[in-house]
Amino acid sequence: MDRYIVTLRCVDAPGVIHAMASALLKAKGNILEQAQFTDEATGKFSMRTRFESPLTQIEEVRALLNTEVNRFDPIITLRREDERRRALIMVSQQDHCLADLLYRHANGELPIDIPVIVSNHENCRALANQYNIPFAYIPVTPSNKSDAERELMDLVDEHSVDVVILARYMQILSNDFCSTLEGRIINIHHSFLPGFKGARPYQQAYDRGVKLIGATAHFVTADLDEGPIIEQDVHRVQHNHNAFDLAEIGRDVERRVLARAVRLYSEDRVLLDDQRTVIFA
Repeated sequence: MDRYIVTLRCVDAPGVIHAMASALLKAKGNILEQAQFTDEATGKFSMRTRFESPLTQIEEVRALLNTEVNRFDPIITLRREDERRRALIMVSQQDHCLADLLYRHANGELPIDIPVIVSNHENCRALANQYNIPFAYIPVTPSNKSDAERELMDLVDEHSVDVVILARYMQILSNDFCSTLEGRIINIHHSFLPGFKGARPYQQAYDRGVKLIGATAHFVTADLDEGPIIEQDVHRVQHNHNAFDLAEIGRDVERRVLARAVRLYSEDRVLLDDQRTVIFA
């Protein structure tokens, strides 16, 4: 029995679940996991189903699904469970998130493939080499930004990348790049959004005497740090923590939040609903 994961998003209407069940029945499918949600505010329906079937041709399964549910004009994704998402990881100079992702990946905790790591600095090349993952150095300056993004997009196409992970990549991506890969770029932000923007966020947090610091993983859009949120976490701090302490605590929160977001995405548990996300954790 082959195992598949299907997600569906559409306007809520009577018969959607019945149509999906009918398609799976025709595929001789056995449901292993099922989650669904209707947003009453928007009228949008979201569903994720993990199932097994004796059908070995994914296009045959896809055709059965389309035949039954097409009348609802849905957005559908379908993949074999063992065909892992391919992630291109981008990093600048701080390596804590990259190191954590690579460790979890090597340990089998993240069901993704990492065909290449991209950076605008050379700092993390040794770390990539340690895990035998190709490292691409693409420097970015105000004069070559467009060329750098074309080179980056060539790598996305060459390696059939499903998702781009910004593991503390400290360059702003262009609107065109973000639009082309809408819903496929995940960023880790050093704040429990909304929060302190710009340089030295932990110094700003210290100066303001914050009592909670955190991190936010979100999809990247043209609006800086305002994309749909995937995962968040916070850590309580005290008045005797200095800016260095806050940065150390913050790095740990960033690692955890980004890893959880990547895992959710890799298991097709994140469904976009306009500016919000539905998370089937």
